[in-house]
Amino acid sequence: MLAAFEGWNDAGSAASDAVDHLHDVWPTQHLSSLDPEEYHDFQVNRPTIEADDDGHRELVWPTTRLSVAKVGRRKVVLAQGHEPSMRWRRFCTDLLDRAVEQQVHTVVTIGALLADVPHTRPIPVTMSSEDAKVRALLDLEPSTYEGPVGIVGVLASEARRRGLATVAVWAAVPHYVAHPPSPKATLALLGGVEKLLGHCLDTGDLPDDARAWQRGVDELASEDAEIGEYVRHLEEAKDTVELPEATGEAIAQEFERYLRRRDPG
Repeated sequence: MLAAFEGWNDAGSAASDAVDHLHDVWPTQHLSSLDPEEYHDFQVNRPTIEADDDGHRELVWPTTRLSVAKVGRRKVVLAQGHEPSMRWRRFCTDLLDRAVEQQVHTVVTIGALLADVPHTRPIPVTMSSEDAKVRALLDLEPSTYEGPVGIVGVLASEARRRGLATVAVWAAVPHYVAHPPSPKATLALLGGVEKLLGHCLDTGDLPDDARAWQRGVDELASEDAEIGEYVRHLEEAKDTVELPEATGEAIAQEFERYLRRRDPG
């Protein structure tokens, strides 16, 4: 199951947009939706009125929806919605019960956070797991974060308590351009998902959107001397830290990924 939630864990809407993109490129079948009355304060996340393709207007409630897709030989459940306002433990129990009904054995939570990173460099993506077997299999590290958590942290904890494997995928969004959308971060998160699944993803227009987004932020930085100087400072710090990591193995992995995308066979 791939799960992302709008709200605190979704800087620049990068995580929810990543799951939205998977809905667009994979043939999915709707499974169910959680009852919004149980988990949402509608003064915090209000329902909206939207028109369908036939022009009919209807209320859309802030709920969590589950869909299923067949990706290669793997079944993937997509869970997406608003971070709930209340009853988080019951929410996670409800969601995981439905996941287990679909024979889900691994829960991948997707999030994005604001960070001191430059928009001109690749968006940092971290993947971690609290499961030793998963870490050994995927060459991951345990998370070292301590502090407040959002619904993805609670969901992962409840999943582990049930004996499910868990992986957390996070992208760091430049805090000075936090307003959504953030297509470059969305594209980076999809790269992490692609690595986990071992399956090439159709990125559609996202690469073009990411380049357009970066050009727009470049213009902003060129027009504001303070922002421009700050970005240069972040670039220097980033390059100093990452230069030793530009190993032959890392370059080979990126080249292999490029070739696989050109020819999935």
